[in-house]
Amino acid sequence: MFSLKLELKLNNKEKTLMAQHAGFSRFVYNYGLALMRMIDHHCIKGSSSYKIDTIKKLFTNDTKKQPEFAWCNNLSSRVYQNAFRDLKTAYSRYFQGLGEQPVFKSKKDRQSFRVESSNGKVLLEAGKTIKIPTLGTFRLKEAIPFSCVSQTFTISKSADKWFVSFSISADRLPPRIHEVIEPIGIDLGCKTFATLSDGNVIESPRPFKQAKTKLGRRQYRNRHKQLGNRKKGIKASNNAKKYYNKVRKQHYKVACQRQDFLQQTTTKLCKTYAHIKIESLNVQGMMANHKLASSIADLGMYEFKRQLTYKALWYANRIDLIDQWYPSSKKCSNCGHKKETLSLSERLYVCDECGLSIDRDLNASINLEKAPEEVIREKIGWVTAELTSVDSIKPT
Repeated sequence: MFSLKLELKLNNKEKTLMAQHAGFSRFVYNYGLALMRMIDHHCIKGSSSYKIDTIKKLFTNDTKKQPEFAWCNNLSSRVYQNAFRDLKTAYSRYFQGLGEQPVFKSKKDRQSFRVESSNGKVLLEAGKTIKIPTLGTFRLKEAIPFSCVSQTFTISKSADKWFVSFSISADRLPPRIHEVIEPIGIDLGCKTFATLSDGNVIESPRPFKQAKTKLGRRQYRNRHKQLGNRKKGIKASNNAKKYYNKVRKQHYKVACQRQDFLQQTTTKLCKTYAHIKIESLNVQGMMANHKLASSIADLGMYEFKRQLTYKALWYANRIDLIDQWYPSSKKCSNCGHKKETLSLSERLYVCDECGLSIDRDLNASINLEKAPEEVIREKIGWVTAELTSVDSIKPT
């Protein structure tokens, strides 16, 4: 199963409709959360799901029928039902220790809502139009590549752009052919994004670093605008809202550039190399260094590993996650001698035993390629024996 996310091509009336449903979902979520916080849980027994179901009945049978909430009846009922489901999930994750305590949603947060078909899965025909249950038919900027079926649709907004995403009950047929079937080690770094043990180097575009100058200039030019202060009761001016919108678009562009680079890089690596070994980095711990935090966040190292792991099943790869404490940088790839200390400023690795002089990142990637089985933390994807090299295929 995988998902498609496509941008909607909306006119002003359709954008207003989407914004109304997103506000409806946010209002219902905050309504349920406010009542949950007002309940004395010591006196009223029962699970959080039971209490939220009771609040949902109150909203359906009483609140929606009040004159001041008559506008709720003009919008899709699927939206508020899914909002209560989201609140249930948030409390369930909180009590399981998987997330923080639910907080109120704001209009400044990401706007989204979810609808589904009550009659089961619906057919989505290939083309530049999509019929969303309970909402209507809308145009798409990018066509649906093939006819498919789905039941649940999530509509979200990012920088004045509306998107629809839905899951497809289908599996990809992975290819069994790769150019290289021997293990390859990949070392991630700040100076160079990725260094491969075969000598190839991948440079990062560093989108945020390039955009920092433009963002700083825009912030400086708008320093005198009335940006608003909610605590003091000061509303933002109309020009301030335009400024916020421009900044939002700039950050969205940076995120798209980073995501496009990571998607293309991981896809190319999975198509080329059958067996990939990478280090299981503690990205959160690395970002504790304030001098490197911005660069590490701009590279998207965790997202790179996440994409490699799920694409392993798409392209019949094997991904080995090496333990983060394996001394790949301090160890000599030729004789195995380990240095006691190695500062980040030392970009050339010089072995004290055999005299090997090699690039620091290349040395680390070779060590990852040669990493023994006992330091492999997790194996993901397909086994190497099932993979076939493109050179071993005889012409017919």
